[in-house]
Amino acid sequence: MFTLAWRWIDDNILELGRELRLSYLPPLMVYMAAGISSLTGIVGTFFVKDYLGLSAAFIAALGFWAVIPWSLKMVLGHLVDLLWRWKSLLVYLGAGLIALSLLIMAGLIGERAAMAAVMPVEAWYVASVLLAPVGYVLQDAVADAMTVEAVPRVEADGSAIDPERRKLMHTTMQTLGRVAIIGGSVLVALINLYVFSGVQQMPEAEKARVYLEVYLMALAIPAISVLGVMIASMLQARDRHRLRTQGMSEDEARALLSVHGEPTAPNWWILGGSFAFVVFTFAMGFSQLRYSQEIIFAGSMAIVAFLIVRLTRELEPDARATLVGTAIVIFIFRAVPSPGPGVTWWMIDALKFDQQFLSVLSLIASALTLAGMFIFRRFMAERSIAYVVGFLTLCGTVLALPIVGMFYGLHHWTAAITGGVVDAHFIALVDTALESPLGQIAMIPMLAWIARSAPPNLKATYFAVMASFTNLALSLSQLGTKYLNEAYTVAREVRDPLSGVQQVPADYSELGTLLIASMLIGLALPFAAIMFARFTKFRSA
Repeated sequence: MFTLAWRWIDDNILELGRELRLSYLPPLMVYMAAGISSLTGIVGTFFVKDYLGLSAAFIAALGFWAVIPWSLKMVLGHLVDLLWRWKSLLVYLGAGLIALSLLIMAGLIGERAAMAAVMPVEAWYVASVLLAPVGYVLQDAVADAMTVEAVPRVEADGSAIDPERRKLMHTTMQTLGRVAIIGGSVLVALINLYVFSGVQQMPEAEKARVYLEVYLMALAIPAISVLGVMIASMLQARDRHRLRTQGMSEDEARALLSVHGEPTAPNWWILGGSFAFVVFTFAMGFSQLRYSQEIIFAGSMAIVAFLIVRLTRELEPDARATLVGTAIVIFIFRAVPSPGPGVTWWMIDALKFDQQFLSVLSLIASALTLAGMFIFRRFMAERSIAYVVGFLTLCGTVLALPIVGMFYGLHHWTAAITGGVVDAHFIALVDTALESPLGQIAMIPMLAWIARSAPPNLKATYFAVMASFTNLALSLSQLGTKYLNEAYTVAREVRDPLSGVQQVPADYSELGTLLIASMLIGLALPFAAIMFARFTKFRSA
């Protein structure tokens, strides 16, 4: 038994550590910065709940706009391929936008009156929400390309690395990328656990001071990603120097180390389609059309689908069918609507979950998700994406049941028969522990497939276009969430921050129906996509 356990640990955890290379560090730092971005999540939730009179449907609609920049990865990825040697500049630009978003929120907390004198607080909040994803998508497009660059083509002496070994290295790199993101969220959870200790008992002025400190602390996020690209430049310079000492010229060293091959020619279909997408999105965004979001989504899907058709012509028919089928399954899985922010509001108001307990849940979720990346490593490598998505869908449905049950009083019954042990907090802890390892594993096989199968000079383009397609699923998810919250209204109590007068009464009467509808949709849609991939030529990887 001990031998089997040790063998499993060696195969799934220690082996990954042995495969780690210094060249993997720069993209991992950019990914970790993305993981740390959740540092302001709990603060943002309480800020919106306590200080802004925004409805759940409005927040879901805002989420739609916040996801839209991720659809721009198609043009950003192609730009990375076109400007390969200068791609780090996009990270610097992204870092600046992220920092600006954080400073706006810090200003709203620390200098609320001065900010409100310029424009409404709600408008500042919307600006901050929309700036951050633009910064993160700029950095993410470069990070995807850096993962390809981080996997070497040659040994230190200039000899070629075996293709099968490079395939394993690509899978390792993509796995470590997810590990870095989740590792960042683990760090965030630990920080939040410390920062929010006893905050619920503080007066409002002290709470505001803590919230301000969190946003200022978050300025480390853009600094980490900038440091990552600086280290990448240093490592590349070191490798070129080593080859020059072996008698190679600078051009020969660059050619041998480059994973990009010949310079990429501009794809005007991608550039033109992306420009049309941006113009179209802005035009609809500033219009007063009732269904502007739906029109944007339909137009975006048409543009991205057209670009995918043009791009995948370079692949063999079987590879093209596999890529498209995989993307469809992932798309539908990610397009499932959520219940929206009302669930968290209800947990805060009805179940009395405070900032520290939400930090505990976040820590458990992050730590077990990180463990799950190792536990499910072989599972991801050995199973098709359709199998993985089906497994995740069933698990997600089962694990949604305790939340539905608690709305209808499950925690009162369990607490009564267990002497108060199995209460709402206990159920939430167990449910989070079981659900956490499942959330991040679906994308890894697809990313690894692109890394090893896309044309050498179009790696970033393929990452970006497929990411645009699958990220549009998040836009559809937000639309679905908005529809659900319009059909089933959920409202939390809103009081004036100065007078304490109630402005909006709490109303969670329809939350149970909302939870059940979300759960059933989440079960039906992914299995419909799996059946499509199984019975058509568009099979999944």
